[in-house]
Amino acid sequence: MNAEITTPTAELAQRIGATPRGARLARHLATQQLAAWGYPHDCEVSETAQLLVAELAANAVLHGRVPGRAFELRLLLLPEDTLRIEVSDARGDRKLRYVTEAESERGRGLILVTLLARTWGVAERDVGKTVWAELSLDFTRASRDIPTSDTSSGIQVPGHRSAMP
Repeated sequence: MNAEITTPTAELAQRIGATPRGARLARHLATQQLAAWGYPHDCEVSETAQLLVAELAANAVLHGRVPGRAFELRLLLLPEDTLRIEVSDARGDRKLRYVTEAESERGRGLILVTLLARTWGVAERDVGKTVWAELSLDFTRASRDIPTSDTSSGIQVPGHRSAMP
């Protein structure tokens, strides 16, 4: 059986302390790396990636933290104009959840990930899990496929235009 393996064209991998400061550092590192790859901090790709990294890193700190263990941020530039963001933490016993109560102050982060990423998922590891999201680097094409709002939650997606005239 020949399985096609996609190798990244560029990669950043960094272990970061599982603290709120570490979550901010993850976003900063992603911004700097994207700028080095030609996506300035104020472009749509970088801004969307920053939101995804911020959410995944915050989740790793809040829900995936194991005392004394770091989380890992990986950014991969893949063929076909794709950025893959991976955040791995040491806690595999907590499953991801969406908000179930309208008045809850938490639980909306994965809705943002769903709206902003082309695709996302969770990969189990020997220790912990990796939550990953993929983002199209071709926003001209991708913005036609991303809704501008989720009518059930009323969430507006900043920077995305509707495909409808």
